[in-house]
Amino acid sequence: MVLLPDNAKESPLSCSLESESTATVLQYVQSMERLLIVVQELSLARSMERIMEIVRTEARELTHSDGACFVLREGECCYYADEDAIAPLWKGQRFPMDICIGGWTMRNRVPAVITNVSQDQRIPWLAYAPTFIQSLVMVPIRALDPIGAIGTYWAAQREPTPQEISLLQALADTTAVAIENVQVYSELEQRVSQRTQQLEQANQKLALEIQERKMAEESVRRLSLTDELTGLHNRRGFFLLAEQQLKLASRLGTDFSVLFIDLDGLKQINDLQGHEAGDAAIRAAAEVLRQTFRESDLLARLGGDEFAVLAPGTSDDWERLQTRLQTWIARFNQQDHPPFVLSMSVGSHPYASNETRSLEEILALADMQMYEQKRLKRQSAV
Repeated sequence: MVLLPDNAKESPLSCSLESESTATVLQYVQSMERLLIVVQELSLARSMERIMEIVRTEARELTHSDGACFVLREGECCYYADEDAIAPLWKGQRFPMDICIGGWTMRNRVPAVITNVSQDQRIPWLAYAPTFIQSLVMVPIRALDPIGAIGTYWAAQREPTPQEISLLQALADTTAVAIENVQVYSELEQRVSQRTQQLEQANQKLALEIQERKMAEESVRRLSLTDELTGLHNRRGFFLLAEQQLKLASRLGTDFSVLFIDLDGLKQINDLQGHEAGDAAIRAAAEVLRQTFRESDLLARLGGDEFAVLAPGTSDDWERLQTRLQTWIARFNQQDHPPFVLSMSVGSHPYASNETRSLEEILALADMQMYEQKRLKRQSAV
């Protein structure tokens, strides 16, 4: 240390050095604060595009340079993926690693500091001559097995400070972590997407299986309630659906008629013309019943030559339906050369909304009335 007299003034040179040193320290502190913000931004990046956007801008800001580039290694090539510079450089181009300063940095895993690009043997001068670049720093992204490089350029020859090189390398190290995070995040997203797709396919398959099962169950249910020969409800279907209608009728105060119908002469048709003709007679009787009764009426073949109908309405309604039934029977018998004569005996009994007897009991009463009608037919035939 040099001691000056008390009355001596400090020299202009010492004041200038002290001022320059203070400014450098202040600038470095500000750059470190900015780097901390950049580290946070990179930690939130979820794509390579966002990483490159951050790095290309901040590399220039941290080093106060005139240009910056983001280089990725692709096998034995350097791919200049992005750049931010005062003039276009090599964005989108690829160069062999052996002739590229980015390749030299990645191979040697250390920063390349070049104060004069025209005099450094590592620089392919023909590529740099048309550009503004006079000095540069190139640092590897990840020291172990580098995956890329970050470069900054100056339009005038200068010696990059150790602080600038240190900040740029810190940015590159943070970039390496960010790239790894993006890769992990991308793989995780891909796995989630694949898993979601698998679950959607499984759900679609399950929904299809459920739909097919419901259709199969409905088909089985329909078959279990339907008479195969005529397509009308069978005995089970009649009682199941009739009970539902009668419960509703009881609440609404609706009266019904229960009809028991027998196909006359089926045994003779079977004996004389065969069972195929007998089946045809049963189908013909079922078709006549369809034409006679309404869609709201419940029709069923109980078995053999016996049919049943549950029709809403009073006895007056039944009288009109009985007339319609005889009309349709007559139409069948009046056709040219009918295969057989169609005849039916019908018994009916009202089912009031306040009825206390069961459907089986009411049907039995209608059956008795049907047999009485059949007996009268036989007597009149004699």
